[in-house]
Amino acid sequence: MFGAFTLDLTGLGDSNPVCLLPAPQEHIEKVLAERAVELGVDLRRGQEVTDVQQEDDFVRITLADGETFTTRYLVGADGGHSMVRRLSGIDFPGVTTDDFITCSAHVSVADEHLGPDGSLRVPGYGTLPPLLYVRTEYGTIAWGLLPDRVPVLNTTETGSPDEYTTPMTFEEMMASAERVLGVPVPLAPPQGEGPHLLRRLLGGNTRLAERYRDGRVLLLGDAAHVHSAIGGPGLNLGLQDAFNLGWKLAATVHGWAPEGLLDTYDEERRPVAEHVVASTLSQSALMRPGPEVGALRTVFGALLATPGGTEHIAHLLAGTTEGFAPDLVIHTDAGTRRLADVTTTGRSLLLDLSGDFAGAAQPWHDRVDVISGKADGTSATGLLLRPDCHIAWTGTEPNDVSGLRSALSQWFGEPQNDARAGHQSKGDQPHFRVRTGSATGLGFGEGLTAVD
Repeated sequence: MFGAFTLDLTGLGDSNPVCLLPAPQEHIEKVLAERAVELGVDLRRGQEVTDVQQEDDFVRITLADGETFTTRYLVGADGGHSMVRRLSGIDFPGVTTDDFITCSAHVSVADEHLGPDGSLRVPGYGTLPPLLYVRTEYGTIAWGLLPDRVPVLNTTETGSPDEYTTPMTFEEMMASAERVLGVPVPLAPPQGEGPHLLRRLLGGNTRLAERYRDGRVLLLGDAAHVHSAIGGPGLNLGLQDAFNLGWKLAATVHGWAPEGLLDTYDEERRPVAEHVVASTLSQSALMRPGPEVGALRTVFGALLATPGGTEHIAHLLAGTTEGFAPDLVIHTDAGTRRLADVTTTGRSLLLDLSGDFAGAAQPWHDRVDVISGKADGTSATGLLLRPDCHIAWTGTEPNDVSGLRSALSQWFGEPQNDARAGHQSKGDQPHFRVRTGSATGLGFGEGLTAVD
């Protein structure tokens, strides 16, 4: 879905990059938190940061209860109202929209109004497909139905926020839906004890931090960028921030990071957020009510219906233009595995697909794993992957050893004669802390403390 247009991806075949995984965010956070605890992370919930002071080689943090501690680096993953960002003096410029009124509520529905695909049958209108936005000349409406979940209805209209001075009611939700569709919607208040969703949002913000790093303070997730939730890009964007930053911060703390590695976090992730911001703003514009937007949708819809237009939008939504490795099928002497199965260690990986490169990577064996074999779907002679599965080097010819070594030095520092040189023993691991508002900012290296 893009801007309340349904994308027909069937014509893209194997080039389709979009995969929808309908997993609730709280489930993903639970899994990540459990994994973090397995890795020895000290999770502390309900902590409020009230002061951040940077020195040359550490950051001093003060909590609301008066506790203070110092840390080599501080990561602000504490949401759109990030206190870490504010206290660090990082500006958050952007666009504020004042005339959007968005209502969301849990509802219940009789079986007679449900289609076999989870769609909602609305007498006098037709059907609302599940999990997609529908635009009319009066606003947008979305019907959400997932297995074992309370159904959700969402509407967006334009209007004056000044008109809304009392708490939202379920009757307001139904009235909004009727205005958007032009007919009553056959829904009732949710059943059971709850808690149940009943929310009104006035206006909206699209903002991007002016920088992701200020000395020893870094930002990720909603602390670095806020935008419309249309299309659901925010979770992927924040998780990919964490993957990108995590290994670079660990490399810096452990002492083998090449010069400037930590700066590449801002260089790589801000442009991705800029693309997401542009995408969500353009989708919001395409979904506004009014005849002029209807005319724009006619023109845009014709472009979207072309194979090139659909493919472009699909890659924009998937973020696959940013150098991620495809999930290759790898054939080795030990058997056949998917790339996703061998990239779970948090380490870099060299795929030696010609038998020419394993020896060249040996001096980096403390940082880079090597798998030799053949891979379907690529003509490359070798692939060097960073821990976040970005492609750091692609071999195009056999014996391109000098190109591989250059990439190894660029991303993973110079090789050490003693693989243990420059590293502390396990008992002396550096201890640093991460400020995070959710589990998406956790879990790279040992000795991490997350203050939520």
